[in-house]
Amino acid sequence: MARGLVLCSQTRTIAKLSFFLSYPKLWFKPHRHHRPCYGPHNIPSARVFCHCVNSQTLNLVDMAKYNEAFSRRMAMAGIKHHNSIALGVSGGPDSMALCVLAASWKTEGLYGVDNSGKFIDGLLAIIVDHGLRSESKDEASLVGNRVSEIGIRCKIVRCDWLNGKPKQGHLQESARDMRYKIFQDVCMQNQISVLLVAHHADDQAELFILRSSRDSGVLGLAGMAFTSQVFSSHTNFCNNDWKNHSVLLVRPLLDFSKEDMYKICQGSNRDWVEDPTNRSPLFARNRIRASLGNLLSGTFNSELQAVISACRRTRIYVDQICNSLIKQSITVMDQGYAVINLKTLNPSKIEDICLSKFITLVLQFVSQRQRPIRGSTSKLLLQYIRTIPCKISLTAAGCYICPAPGSKGFEALVCCSVYCPLPSNAESFRTFSNVEEKHCFSDELEQIIANGRSYSNNNLVTDSSQAQFLDMRSQSVLDEARRLDVISESTYRNIISLQREEVSHFKSKTDEVASGCESKQGTEHIAAFLSEPLLPGQTCYFMNRFIISWKLSKEISSNWFRGEPLSLSYLQGDCHCCCVNEDEMVAKVRTMIDADWLYLAELTKWPHSDNFEATRLPLTVAARKSMPLLVDDHGRLLSIPSIGFKHCPCMKASTVFKPRVPLGGGHSSFL
Repeated sequence: MARGLVLCSQTRTIAKLSFFLSYPKLWFKPHRHHRPCYGPHNIPSARVFCHCVNSQTLNLVDMAKYNEAFSRRMAMAGIKHHNSIALGVSGGPDSMALCVLAASWKTEGLYGVDNSGKFIDGLLAIIVDHGLRSESKDEASLVGNRVSEIGIRCKIVRCDWLNGKPKQGHLQESARDMRYKIFQDVCMQNQISVLLVAHHADDQAELFILRSSRDSGVLGLAGMAFTSQVFSSHTNFCNNDWKNHSVLLVRPLLDFSKEDMYKICQGSNRDWVEDPTNRSPLFARNRIRASLGNLLSGTFNSELQAVISACRRTRIYVDQICNSLIKQSITVMDQGYAVINLKTLNPSKIEDICLSKFITLVLQFVSQRQRPIRGSTSKLLLQYIRTIPCKISLTAAGCYICPAPGSKGFEALVCCSVYCPLPSNAESFRTFSNVEEKHCFSDELEQIIANGRSYSNNNLVTDSSQAQFLDMRSQSVLDEARRLDVISESTYRNIISLQREEVSHFKSKTDEVASGCESKQGTEHIAAFLSEPLLPGQTCYFMNRFIISWKLSKEISSNWFRGEPLSLSYLQGDCHCCCVNEDEMVAKVRTMIDADWLYLAELTKWPHSDNFEATRLPLTVAARKSMPLLVDDHGRLLSIPSIGFKHCPCMKASTVFKPRVPLGGGHSSFL
């Protein structure tokens, strides 16, 4: 076991460091300004486990102050003591402080231990073992033991890297994505609707510098949200009712500093983990963290947080405007597309920043891709939406936008582009059996969100004068903040210096990252075909938006004309009646192609062909292509449920438009 001695000059405390191999004891008094001398080439692979033994520190920490502040933030989020809560825990001082405060808050409400008599009822800590180092399993187990000592039940989950472990350049991003996917899965399995994570004010400061170095706008500079609704990649069907499980992600420590995290751990006499990889200069956040460590004086920190708060107020105002615009001017159609009433919208009267966010929300909803829209694409969309009447069509951000048929250009139709690129880990569908119907979730989350909104409604930014940085890039935000005396000249210069330092690192990797992304763009698309067969009575979720099911019935529907011929030419073959061999019958799901629509047009020439509404739907070709249909094993058309068409009189098929993420992105609060 490697050992070393570190002298912290600020506290004159001698600390002993142990690099974990089994279960070592370590006594360590950290400080915000204390930086172990880890260079880029001598970072230990194992994490460092720490514990403060300074009895004088324990007596000086005012835990009542921290508990009271935490309780206020939980009330702001709408969370009550009886609600079940999950905690994202890494074992560091941040997440250990979160465990201490959450346990105290839970027991304060007289919700004591569970039936086992050991753990606090309604709390679950989720510990993710990323499996990137040989000792990670033992470390996760030790963290679990320490969290259990607080009275919190633990769930340790090891990452399953199906496509191989992530490369060094994408390590932190890939680990974060995997971590949140596991958080959501565990919450769903345990029917927990609230997830607490330990991001704090210093994290917000790092994010501000990172985003400003990428020339982010004021909405990005506002940082992480206090609460946001994260939608699971899994869809649940309970008693034939569709439920999309989501988790309310809450960051109750955003008003706390890193120094507060250490004090809470010290004041509660709890061990924590120091991960040396968090100091590696290979990662942008680590570089910024190291630079900020030399600047986080009381004045600099308070002024930087004041700028972030001002950006938050601007974001609140923009979100309020967008929510109003969505209610007034958007119509969502059952066939899976949206229509924007340009007259009602009156885009010439809307600020660029609000209109741009509005368009982004609409396109994210239709495409079900939550990527932001930036740069030239954003400018193109703004120009398009301000041109009334609209006369042209365009493809952007996974959507096809065109004048709505019959509207004379005063309405714009937005539909999904079937061939838009998607991330490699995107799921196009998921099929469920009846056994999984037991995973139903209560209405607890809806009540929590209602409670949080009730608080938010009392803190609305109703006047644009309160939104100080409308339509400003990062440099303009800082200039305006200096002009308004939100930040001093010295703080302004320090922030600019940090930006330039990070920009130099960022530009050196831009070409490499761009070429890597470009190589993927042409290969990743929405699956236009559901490869797994769909059996009678089963349900599938297609393209992140359509719930599709079918079954056979001996009762022929009333709108079916018995004399209609069942054998018409289609794709050089005969059409197929699925009840001919119903015991062997399966169906496959795919999106519509041009030949399908031409076939329907041919059918309209036959007598008694009024049992579907294809000819009465004023859809563009692009909107038609995103509609799902059922075919047999030979690719022959069986049914297009969205328009009421079917070949077989005994077939009952349905398609319901239920997008995974709702219009507007779900509940969010930036208090």
